[in-house]
Amino acid sequence: MDAQTRLGLYRRMILIRTYEDAILREYHADKKPGFDIAKGQIPGEMHLAAGQEPVAAGVCAHLNRDDAVTATHRPHHFAIAKDVDLRKMTAEIFGRVDGLGRGRGGHMHLFDPAVHFSCSGIIAEGLPPALGMAFAFKREGKGRVAVAVTGEGAANQGAFHESLNLAALWKLPVVFVIEDNDWGISVPRSASTCVPSNATRAAAYGMPGERVEDNAVEAVHHVAGRALERARAGEGPSLVEVHTLRLYGHFEGDAQGYREDLSGVPGRDPIPTYEQLLRADGVLDDIAVQDAANTASALVEEAITFAKQSAEPDPSSALDYVFA
Repeated sequence: MDAQTRLGLYRRMILIRTYEDAILREYHADKKPGFDIAKGQIPGEMHLAAGQEPVAAGVCAHLNRDDAVTATHRPHHFAIAKDVDLRKMTAEIFGRVDGLGRGRGGHMHLFDPAVHFSCSGIIAEGLPPALGMAFAFKREGKGRVAVAVTGEGAANQGAFHESLNLAALWKLPVVFVIEDNDWGISVPRSASTCVPSNATRAAAYGMPGERVEDNAVEAVHHVAGRALERARAGEGPSLVEVHTLRLYGHFEGDAQGYREDLSGVPGRDPIPTYEQLLRADGVLDDIAVQDAANTASALVEEAITFAKQSAEPDPSSALDYVFA
């Protein structure tokens, strides 16, 4: 992998982490001293993807603007990696009229047709829409692909198995990406799933399956690139599972009393690990690290300012944009 590609992956991961930490700050800013999930400028649940940056950065580096991604209820990293409009996305998270969904969807329902990105708060329900897009792409014949992202817990849902079966049957240009962060909310994978790797399930549906064990962005980039190249060539679907890391709780306010691995989590953070690797290889130095941080911070803070300056929806418009 050339130095420019590696630097691009690093900068994308920095942007994602900077964004998630800024949303973390804003989410909790007015929920003190007692945490109330319903209060504040960002009310409701908040699922952050810190620690899972390598999956989004590695996969989306291969995607074009007109390829499609359907993500999960923890969607910000894939939205950023797919180049969703950062200002409109942030305004949506804040529930403002300039948001992607005019402030009506919130952070689990981000839709940007300009870059063919969507997500869902319903477990595994992003997979069937990805098949629909892949079906259209196949008929169109222009080499476009769809990526369906889900978590390891969702791999036990009916929609997951139905989608793999139909994708293989129709030889659709879709890649299924499973983010295995070890926890389905508070349930460990070992207590919910009968196989140690969901990648082995791909064989049952006649498609290749590969697991990336170390949450390394370059490994994800390599494996995802092979799967996407296969899809573009008309060879059908593939499954890629990445053993990634959830740095924070399932949602903000989650005390994580069920996690026995918390003490070792900071040491598994993929960003400082990748930074050390790039420094050792001469790709990064102090100037490049600071530039990446400054650029990311400027973009994120500008998006947050834009969101805060956007108006809240008028209550009288509650029924607007609703199909009757």
